[in-house]
Amino acid sequence: MLTVGSLCFRNINALAPMVRVGTLPMRLLALDYGADIVYSEELIDIKMAQCQRVVNEVLETVDFVAPDERVMFRTCKKEKEHVVLQMGTADPDRALIVARLVENDVAAIDINMGCPKEYSTKGGMGAALLSNPDQIEAILRTLVNGVSKPVTCKIRILPTLEETVSLVKRIEGTGVSAIGVHGRLKDERPRHPVHCDVIKAVSQSVSIPVIANGGSLDLIKAHADFEEFRKATGASSVMVARAAMWNPSVFRSQGLLAVEEVMKEYLKYAVRYDNHAFNTKYCLCQILREKVESPLGKQLLSAQTNEEICEAYGLQEYYKKTQAELQTRRDAIQTNRGDPNHPVLDGDVTTMRVKFERREYPGEFSPKMFLLEWSRKENLEQPAYETIQRSQDRAFQSIVTMAGKKYRSTLWEKSKKFAEQAAAIVCLRVLGLPEGRVGEGHSGLVGKRKREEKRKDSPNEEDATVGCEARKRPLSENPAEPRASSGASTLPNGSVLQ
Repeated sequence: MLTVGSLCFRNINALAPMVRVGTLPMRLLALDYGADIVYSEELIDIKMAQCQRVVNEVLETVDFVAPDERVMFRTCKKEKEHVVLQMGTADPDRALIVARLVENDVAAIDINMGCPKEYSTKGGMGAALLSNPDQIEAILRTLVNGVSKPVTCKIRILPTLEETVSLVKRIEGTGVSAIGVHGRLKDERPRHPVHCDVIKAVSQSVSIPVIANGGSLDLIKAHADFEEFRKATGASSVMVARAAMWNPSVFRSQGLLAVEEVMKEYLKYAVRYDNHAFNTKYCLCQILREKVESPLGKQLLSAQTNEEICEAYGLQEYYKKTQAELQTRRDAIQTNRGDPNHPVLDGDVTTMRVKFERREYPGEFSPKMFLLEWSRKENLEQPAYETIQRSQDRAFQSIVTMAGKKYRSTLWEKSKKFAEQAAAIVCLRVLGLPEGRVGEGHSGLVGKRKREEKRKDSPNEEDATVGCEARKRPLSENPAEPRASSGASTLPNGSVLQ
């Protein structure tokens, strides 16, 4: 077994995992107010497994970015030793892929086995796992033996105490570092009382730390209530969801802060870490609760951007200052990297910042055609294009594979055709080949065969065009056009593409 990280689950107060609420701004605010551990929202394994780990130098974060460019999970250095990534999974192998993807950026991995909502239970995840203890064991053992960070899980209680204790003992046997227990059945909701006696029996039946959950509103309304709930459940630690969602300063030992002050502090983190405006608005509405119909609440509901939300809270200057600082950092990074058009290797894909402007390619042959003709001339496989569409604005991005190497533009285009043209331009520029741009002149790359085909289709038009061009050509112009060289092509770095 690999060495397990040092995160301690005894005598701690934790921010429980909450969908849409447990994003970076809320986690950081909870830590500021005194939380010892903060859980992410539940992240589904299938979506996370498709993500790429990206170091965001501007925000100073680590982002896990989906193929559609949506940031599925964002974290930063401040929370690295405190954040637990909660995963929704029903598959041991897929869970391990995700755990290994994130393990160097989080303090622990948690498996959701308690959420009763359909978005979690479909596919056998969440509370659906409670009826499949063999799968629970398989998932947890795979993770415990496969990653270097602590592994935990969060469950709900079962219909009988005996069943609950039996399941918890099986979970303990997998080697997990702690177990969170929500003291309600999977069919019970917050309006039902939490079963402190069951959590207490569970706590007494195992040697690993038990984190009691489910005490918000009825039992936990302020920081002093954490200890009372801990005693009532006999648990090692306590985690809260709704109480923290309504006012994260519940973790503050000095007492609760006014909601307006808390919301401003939350909003500062949202702006600093470029949180999505809709998520920012959602979390602020949860804090406002019954005041959502107040003038402030109505202004918040009508806001569409973080800047407009800041206006509602009188934080316009903070927003402008923060945006200026981020832009300065962005410019400095760009300057240090030099020419933005310089090729950059992103994994196994060579990228450039290229946009296909149709007016810059007025000729009859497009960059795609130039690349195709070059591949034929070099006796290579034809270029292959793979294009994706971004959901939020339906923009396109394409990767072209040429001679076993991949190329794409970092910019998104308005159509699939334009995205493929942009990818072709990147490939042509990296290879040092003509692309048909204004000012290039006739390259000869689109060869004789194409011109002959055109003559067969409309010989009179072709002859007339040639005659017209001959009449327009200055006397000083050399009628012999340069031809593209055959054989191996030299790349900008000096290597040769055969």
